[in-house]
Amino acid sequence: MPAVMHAVRIHTPGGPDVLTYEEVPRPEPGPGEVLIRVHAAGMNPLDWYAHKGFAGIPEDLRPSLPLPYTPGTDVSGVVAALGPGVTEWQVGDEVFGLLRFPSMEARAYAEYTTAPVGDLARKPTSVDHVHAAGVPMAGLTAYQFLFDYIGLEPGSRVLVNGAAGGIGHFAVQLAKGVGCHVIGVASGRHEAFLKELGVDEFIDYTQVAAAEVVRDVDYLLDTVGRQQAYRLLPAIRDGGVYSPCFLVNFGDEELARRGIVKRGGQVRSDGAHMAELARLMEEGRLRVGIDSVFPLREAAEAHARAERGHIQGKIVLQVAP
Repeated sequence: MPAVMHAVRIHTPGGPDVLTYEEVPRPEPGPGEVLIRVHAAGMNPLDWYAHKGFAGIPEDLRPSLPLPYTPGTDVSGVVAALGPGVTEWQVGDEVFGLLRFPSMEARAYAEYTTAPVGDLARKPTSVDHVHAAGVPMAGLTAYQFLFDYIGLEPGSRVLVNGAAGGIGHFAVQLAKGVGCHVIGVASGRHEAFLKELGVDEFIDYTQVAAAEVVRDVDYLLDTVGRQQAYRLLPAIRDGGVYSPCFLVNFGDEELARRGIVKRGGQVRSDGAHMAELARLMEEGRLRVGIDSVFPLREAAEAHARAERGHIQGKIVLQVAP
């Protein structure tokens, strides 16, 4: 009889209640893969967009969603078995990573999942699995945007929109780590959290528009986007850099007129970058903010929490003790 496990699956797009906790076959690792006993799975906007069938994304850009579909890309857990030819890891190793991204094949909302060895890094000993699972996609997005796509120069003035969210709170810390002057934009309830992370200035967007009080930033990392993202452009100096993490709905005329460069790209799985984030965590230079933790079987409730918004850090599903 084949081995089984529990996983969360989507059989049809809809609200959070379409996420069902059920028994499914346990996967087997292929060549170059390991089987991970998942201890925790981090949640990301991709996951709650997925249960809606990516309805808010233009059809020509909408990812294909094979059903039934198991969400989740971020895992922290223990290597349970090795696929053929694997020498990089051993059974019992504690690992974490962003799996198989940008494909839609990670299947992290489960008791077990398989992972390519190159997507993984050793879990920091300084944090538990719940905190480690909060890192991969958000941490890699912040890291890759700042250092690969933007080319952040130490000592610059950086504005982070959505600074208290998953990507934003990592970006604040990474930019501060290279000596930047960081301005964080979030609602007032996040002020204490962001000041603990080291922001030099805090803007409560519910009280004042950031572009009315901020000028001459070298880099704007916009983790929010949406239709009114253009309102932040006056905060950027002429010749500065605008970097949106999500789709924005305005043209490039003002950017071109003022010599502002738009830089960005697709976050990708990268075990070496995960290892760098792990090093910063071990050194106490990178902290993971956890908004809330739900058991795997309560994934629907976790998604409902995400859709209510005002998240501080990350939401994590705990799979095993």
